[in-house]
Amino acid sequence: MDDIAWGALALALTLVFGCVTWMRAKQAGPAAAVRWAGITLLPLAAYFTHTLRLLGRIGTAVSDWAVGFVWNPAVWLGLVMAVVGFLLIGVSTRLSGRSGDVDAGSGTPKAVRTKKSGKAPAGADLGLGDDLDDIEAILKKHGIS
Repeated sequence: MDDIAWGALALALTLVFGCVTWMRAKQAGPAAAVRWAGITLLPLAAYFTHTLRLLGRIGTAVSDWAVGFVWNPAVWLGLVMAVVGFLLIGVSTRLSGRSGDVDAGSGTPKAVRTKKSGKAPAGADLGLGDDLDDIEAILKKHGIS
């Protein structure tokens, strides 16, 4: 759009808001009239500061992106891959891996190390009492207390 079209748009918006200002002044009183008078000036201010053109460019860019987003199969493939990736991350946090249960420095299970230090085992407050009892029985069977 050229400068004349942006000016016509700003003038049209100003006239529409001017009519709304006049109607609100009749219905709601002076506070609403002053508020709408301020709103009436905004399209012309946007035109003179070239903000109206900026908003038009932003709107065009967003609509072009949205059309490309909806109709591009590569975008949908990327979305499916992102969802699968997040699901895999979520599933991996739920899997019970035993690599975190052994202290890397000494090779001693963390449950045994915390027992020796007199602290409660890390899983005791998570409702893992039965599992920890099983581990404790296995350790006692092998002579580790």
